[in-house]
Amino acid sequence: MSGSLFERTPLDVALEALERDLKAEGGPAISAMRNYRFAILAYRPGDELRLRSGIRRLSESLVSDGWDVLSISMQALYLERLRSLGEDALASIAARERRTWAKSPERALNYLAEQISPVVEGEGGIASEVIARIERFAADKTLDPDRTVVFIGRAGALYPFFRTSSLLKHIDGKTFDLPVVLLYPGVKDNNALSFMGRLAADRDYRPRIYP
Repeated sequence: MSGSLFERTPLDVALEALERDLKAEGGPAISAMRNYRFAILAYRPGDELRLRSGIRRLSESLVSDGWDVLSISMQALYLERLRSLGEDALASIAARERRTWAKSPERALNYLAEQISPVVEGEGGIASEVIARIERFAADKTLDPDRTVVFIGRAGALYPFFRTSSLLKHIDGKTFDLPVVLLYPGVKDNNALSFMGRLAADRDYRPRIYP
């Protein structure tokens, strides 16, 4: 599903390993813990389009083999959350951000974080929307947990207002035992991950990290 031998990248290797483990005999083997079916696929932010293409091909391959696949866009959930604030509130936030940026870009970013983080962070933030999407998916059909996967992507849209480690904590135990793969734009350093390669590396992750 990837390019030729001479074009193989860490992302290609990660996607191939993920596909192999998802299709493992006896059910998905993306985690050493049967009751914790989460994994992270880390990729360079510059590989976003290549990642999407690879996940699309993997999803098509799984569906052709009779799997159920749910793809959740963090960007879409983020935009829905912002729209829920109302046009007037968003216009006010944007106007103040522009005024503050002219004086201090750092203060402007801090101001945006103060306004946006409470909307997306925490148990009642975007995590609750992810849980709701999975609940509806599970309610629509009878799913075989060993032939189903949930991909959570487009997380880069939430930089720098959201930490993905908190997302996994909040959805743990609420995914109907379905395998969940978080597509993580960032840099892996041993068992630590730096979101978008910019935030301080975070070691607060339990799932297996591909590659």
